[in-house]
Amino acid sequence: MTDSAAIAAGSGAGTGMGDGTRAVRAGLPEPVKHEPTLPGPVFAAHFHLPGDPTGPYTYGRDSNPTWTLLEQAIGELEAPEAAGDAAAATDVETLVFASGMAAISAVLFSQLRAGDAVVLPDDGYQALPLVREQLTAYGIEVRTAPTGGDAQLDVLDGAKLLWIETPSNPGLDVCDVRRLADAAHARGALVAVDNTLATPLGQRPLELGADFSVASGTKMLTGHGDILLGYIACRDAELTDSVRRWRKIVGAIPGPMEAWLAHRSLATLQLRAERQNANALALAEALRARGEVTGLRYPGLSDDPSYKIASQQMRRFGCVVSFTLPSRVRADRFLDALRLVDDATSFGGVRSTAERRGRWGGDAVAEGFIRLSAGSEDPDDLVADVLRALDESAS
Repeated sequence: MTDSAAIAAGSGAGTGMGDGTRAVRAGLPEPVKHEPTLPGPVFAAHFHLPGDPTGPYTYGRDSNPTWTLLEQAIGELEAPEAAGDAAAATDVETLVFASGMAAISAVLFSQLRAGDAVVLPDDGYQALPLVREQLTAYGIEVRTAPTGGDAQLDVLDGAKLLWIETPSNPGLDVCDVRRLADAAHARGALVAVDNTLATPLGQRPLELGADFSVASGTKMLTGHGDILLGYIACRDAELTDSVRRWRKIVGAIPGPMEAWLAHRSLATLQLRAERQNANALALAEALRARGEVTGLRYPGLSDDPSYKIASQQMRRFGCVVSFTLPSRVRADRFLDALRLVDDATSFGGVRSTAERRGRWGGDAVAEGFIRLSAGSEDPDDLVADVLRALDESAS
């Protein structure tokens, strides 16, 4: 189908369906005889356009049918109550980008002007300090506060935008999104939530009051470590248009193949999330019994500092576990001893990964701090591998 409105009215899953059903069917167009269930990627820089430039597809930097399907699919996961309801669906728009940082930058730089103030977490994603430098260079006041304890409340007055990252990366602190969003809106500020770690199956920021749900699709959303992608979801048409305009100006667009692969990957999101979340919890419980492990964090542990609020606003707790080993040497030996866990950055893939975050120099963490992303391996095998590596690294 070539009309974006017809695509949006396709066979997406409704709000009464389970996560697996919605993930499998999200963004699919109405079936057409002899056509594939998910149409292949459309490779086009330009489209036939006689006469006045009207219609959904005019030039490849502005729109693409493959993006439309993926954007509709993500929208159905971020706001399932709108799926299958033509009137409600118009309230939620999704835009896809070349990377998560492209999506983050699009929100910040489309909404902020010189003289504005923005609130960022001081314990968020490693690239945020670079963003802070650029915002400051443009004459934008940047305030920071920790994620835990809703500390950003204390620096909201006069801000134009509040940026939330929950759970935080890599510390895994959680804040009360609804409380912060209500406070920010009462002060006239917009709210954006980085939902990368939770995914739409774990947390829905738009339902919690956020104006923007932003995420890197590079990680658990697509899950195979082979795609760079980002997106924003928003209910406000004017706000969405401003972000879309920024995407057009900067040209931070995904390739059609990346968009198609991302949509294909969504079908297994619920299956991957269930196994990876269960594996993360099993690892966290096993690590809790190890004397050399300190600072263990996983929001799904009942004794984790974030558990109370996480259990109220999250439906799944994510695939990432963080902890600290006694030294850099011990951490490096542990990583070298792992057999089922790759020493790699990023997270959310079907193959487990871990890294010593201090090697990058951008996070305020101890030298022995480990961020481990649970994959889809057999849980007994994964736990056994981690415990064996801990034992070997001790000698």
